[in-house]
Amino acid sequence: MKNIVVIGGGPGGYPAALKAAALGAKVTLVEKGQLGGVCLNCGCIPSKSLLDAAHRFHTVKTISSLCAAGADEAAQALFALRDWPKIQARQKAATRKLTQGIAFLLKKAGVEVLQGVASFRDAHTVAVTLPDGSEKTLSCDGVILAAGSEAFFPPPFDQIKDQIYDNSTIFDIPALPETLAIVGGGVIGCEMADLMNSLGVEVSVIEMQPRILPLEDENAARVLAQALSKRGVHFYTGTSAAAVRREGERFTLTLSNGQTLSCAAVLAAIGRTVDLSALHMENIGVEWTRKGVQVNPQTLQLKDDIYAVGDVNGLFQLAHAASRQGEVAASNLCGVPAVYHNQAVPRAIYTTPEIASAGLTRAQAEAQGFSVKTHKAFLLANGRAVAQDQTEGYYELISDANTGRLLGGVLAGANATELVHTLSVALAAQMTVEQFKEVIFAHPTFAESLGEAAAK
Repeated sequence: MKNIVVIGGGPGGYPAALKAAALGAKVTLVEKGQLGGVCLNCGCIPSKSLLDAAHRFHTVKTISSLCAAGADEAAQALFALRDWPKIQARQKAATRKLTQGIAFLLKKAGVEVLQGVASFRDAHTVAVTLPDGSEKTLSCDGVILAAGSEAFFPPPFDQIKDQIYDNSTIFDIPALPETLAIVGGGVIGCEMADLMNSLGVEVSVIEMQPRILPLEDENAARVLAQALSKRGVHFYTGTSAAAVRREGERFTLTLSNGQTLSCAAVLAAIGRTVDLSALHMENIGVEWTRKGVQVNPQTLQLKDDIYAVGDVNGLFQLAHAASRQGEVAASNLCGVPAVYHNQAVPRAIYTTPEIASAGLTRAQAEAQGFSVKTHKAFLLANGRAVAQDQTEGYYELISDANTGRLLGGVLAGANATELVHTLSVALAAQMTVEQFKEVIFAHPTFAESLGEAAAK
């Protein structure tokens, strides 16, 4: 029986522990914080609960168009009754339920969970500092490192990081601010802009790149930028925050283009950073940077019997990517060969409209030398989208013009984060566009637009 230590109980660590236990290993999982990691406790799950509440209140503001005269006042009165503490309580209840579920699964699988801070003595010895200050030494046959990441605060925000919010702390803001400046127009920044705007907060987004969502498809990013701008979100692109100062209860940001912004709160959504200093990686002869460590991208092997999964390896900072990596690493460590495919990971942005993608974008496919053909269907022509007033956006498939094989796709519009898995299955099956065209989609559904795109 193999003796395995998993460091970190987030979306990479706990699936690794469960997989290793299922393969017959004796597993000890060390977690310094809460089971579920950032994703469950202060990331993916809390944000989706809050976004759902925010979108419901956005519906409240717009429902008067389907009501009798005088409904505007009633809608505004109901919107004014939104209760941020109740919204937060709902989110925390969901988090608590899911955390308890993970603890149950680990206990049922026979995984020993230790609360404490882990560090390497050597490649087969891990020391754990327990909450009472005592130390426990674990001898093992192998280690899976799933230590996660934390919010990144570059200058000038590193000097006031205890006075502003990041993606992990914004959910605990005591009250909705009148105005909010979000520094960073990536996925987190856009989701938080959508959330806060829907709840009545005046939002400004500052992005140093020429457009928001710089790592996503340009056309999809444009759809979202237009939608949020129409709702009143202010975007400052191609500029950065050169200075920030606090004056009483307000912050003043000076942008690199000379503009100044005044706001009640600041959210730094500038990215993530890895800090492995407490682990004493030098004791296993491994170097690391704020971007993490380098692993074999297929097996997740870091060195000998040590594997690294999730944010610490820099392959893909997504919870579902980390979970699959954890399972692959555990399998390989237990002697059951497995391969991780980074390109197969779907991406999802839970804004309104939603954006999702899988496989290669057009730019990525062209960069890899493919002769690219795109197949696009706009939701303006989708029956259900028209019926529900959700016609913003499009679904696009990307194929190899020479072979017809599907390479990827981008979905910008309603239900994109659910429908992207149709594309994921097609990519896994290595389907061609002609084969995908044979799929029958129910009518009327948003999914029909995937079939319509393939026919073009």
